Amino acid sequence: MKLAIKDETLGMWLGVVGVALFAITLPMTRLATGTQDAPQLSPWFVTLGRAALAGVLSAIFLLVTRSPRPAAHQWKPLGMAVLGNCIGFPLLLAFALRVVTASHAAVVTALLPLVTAAVAAWVLHQRARLGFWLCAIAGSLLVVVFSVLRAQQSGHGFGFEWADLLLVGAVIAASVGYIYGAQVTPSLGAERVICWVCVMALPVTLPATIALWPQQPVAASAWVGFTYVGMFSMWIGFFAWYRGLALGGALRVSQTQLLQPFLSILASIPLLGEPLDLVTLGFAAAVVATVVAGKRLSQPAAPAAVPRGAEPQARS
Repeated sequence: MKLAIKDETLGMWLGVVGVALFAITLPMTRLATGTQDAPQLSPWFVTLGRAALAGVLSAIFLLVTRSPRPAAHQWKPLGMAVLGNCIGFPLLLAFALRVVTASHAAVVTALLPLVTAAVAAWVLHQRARLGFWLCAIAGSLLVVVFSVLRAQQSGHGFGFEWADLLLVGAVIAASVGYIYGAQVTPSLGAERVICWVCVMALPVTLPATIALWPQQPVAASAWVGFTYVGMFSMWIGFFAWYRGLALGGALRVSQTQLLQPFLSILASIPLLGEPLDLVTLGFAAAVVATVVAGKRLSQPAAPAAVPRGAEPQARS
């Protein structure tokens, strides 16, 4: 019993570590890419380069641990995870963060757990209660209001910034990658899923990284951001996250994801010099509230218990 409690506690802390590492992805990506006024590394280079760095580390890990190759039926889900988590999410995020702040992006990406549940209902044909879909709509409307408000404050009139559409696309891409990766996690092993995803992408990401290597001077801070998203966001973070889910229980540990938008906003203050914006914090809290409610309603209602003594009589 004591050992089980220790495992659950360790799993919870590993989950917090994983979420913290993922949260810093937003400001670190902005450091790597720079802004429209002061661009640094190309979003294409950051996307493909971080996957290549993680792919090399993953190949070493798989060789050292003598991991078996995936079975034939596992290649398709892994390929979908490559498109979603290795290419789609980081590329769209990198382009968006050249335009909007990391704090702004944290509010939009706070929808990730809710969108992941919605994609699971669609891809895995899982039925969800009406309340879940109402929460998903409410969270989406909050993000729309926030994005329009920010566009007005930036002098872009009543409408979206194109970067907001990129962020929504990034959330959808990540959700699709998570779901397809989750399909093979029980059979392949949690840590090996991200390793095989990164290794599968290596034939494209490694040559592309070499071809896109920047020719102009780049700030040291941009290289720090690039190294972080390659080593921690794309690789080490998944090790802590997946191991935490395994030790502490997926349902319990996954709740630590609710900390992610707030950690991203807080990390953006020292790393990027972004101000602590109470409006942004307020919208982040409201979106997280819809996520909490949506998670509780993501599964169909349990069948009503039959009162004792009212069981139907067996037919003779």
